[in-house]
Amino acid sequence: MPTYARADLAFEKGEGPYLYAQDGRRFLDFGSGIAVNTLGHAHPHLVEALTEQAKKVWHTSNLYRIPGQEKLAARLVENTFADTVFFCNSGAEANEAGIKMLRRYQYVSGHAEKNRILVATNAFHGRTLGTLTAGYSDKYREGFGPMPDGFDRVAFGNLNELRDAITPETAGILVEPIQGEGGICKAPEGYLEGLRKAADEFGLLVMFDEVQTGVGRTGKLYAYEWSDMVPDVISSAKGLGGGFPVGALLANEKAAAALTAGMHGTTFGGNPLAMAAANAVLDEVLKPGFMDNVLAMSQLIRDGLAAIARKHPGFIAEVRGMGLLLGMKTVPTNVDVVAKLRELGLLTVPAGDNVVRLLPPLNITKTHVDEALAAIDAAAAALAQ
Repeated sequence: MPTYARADLAFEKGEGPYLYAQDGRRFLDFGSGIAVNTLGHAHPHLVEALTEQAKKVWHTSNLYRIPGQEKLAARLVENTFADTVFFCNSGAEANEAGIKMLRRYQYVSGHAEKNRILVATNAFHGRTLGTLTAGYSDKYREGFGPMPDGFDRVAFGNLNELRDAITPETAGILVEPIQGEGGICKAPEGYLEGLRKAADEFGLLVMFDEVQTGVGRTGKLYAYEWSDMVPDVISSAKGLGGGFPVGALLANEKAAAALTAGMHGTTFGGNPLAMAAANAVLDEVLKPGFMDNVLAMSQLIRDGLAAIARKHPGFIAEVRGMGLLLGMKTVPTNVDVVAKLRELGLLTVPAGDNVVRLLPPLNITKTHVDEALAAIDAAAAALAQ
């Protein structure tokens, strides 16, 4: 179906941060399948883990215990605020599960009237009907109405507006700590802490959509760790499987107690193949020094972009983000910049607010950063206005 505006490229193999097209051209992948390929392509440990599991068992369903789920859940609990984890297949599914959890928590707490969720401008939470409604884009909703009810929107970063929007029907708050699709927009200082304070005051749950920010992308395992607050629930996906489809909903015991047996489920979620891939990703991401590399490479990129901005006025208006979730707000149209960079052998991803996302594998080196900056410099020379 013609649902994608695909570039005329087909890749036949990948190695580390590089992809090789069928015509032999090599591309440096600073898109990572939209922040998915945490460790690049064909990482030996991931290949080995998935291959070994494929020889054993692929699918049994959640009618039975799945040891890989138990192992992965224990590791996520050990390294986050969470007490328990639900596994699914995608970020949208994780967000749907979280929306259900926020509402049902209030229901079982004796507050069935609390069923509305506060969401933010410029948000993106997925493509299901529920997550489309929670998201901001009217374009993505066009022709799919009527949309589900139960969401109230406030300006991202505006605590006063959020507090004013809380009513006796409000169940919880759903936000991205850094908005990815919206243009790599970081929450203002104190905003996340303010959400927590408001939620505690009014008896609400706080859920972070960490589908794009999670699994080391910002230099912490999850982005909430950069704040002085702890959410009740976070959704995770994208980088968790390193390229294999997997999603997860992490929650504290208070929130998770609302979903008892039969209240939620999935056929494929948490299958042995996905769990083998995700456990292999954590093997690498949790190694000592891994996050240090993310932050070091981030600083190299930032320094290089600052130099390019000085050299080519009229190309980079602003650099945003944290860790290796970076965005260049460009003066030229971002789709033109993405296309020019692709001509120069660098793959990037557009986002809202005329931003070009730089989302390389988290294990890149200075050599890869230098190569990417050279391509960006050449694009700036060609497109600067």
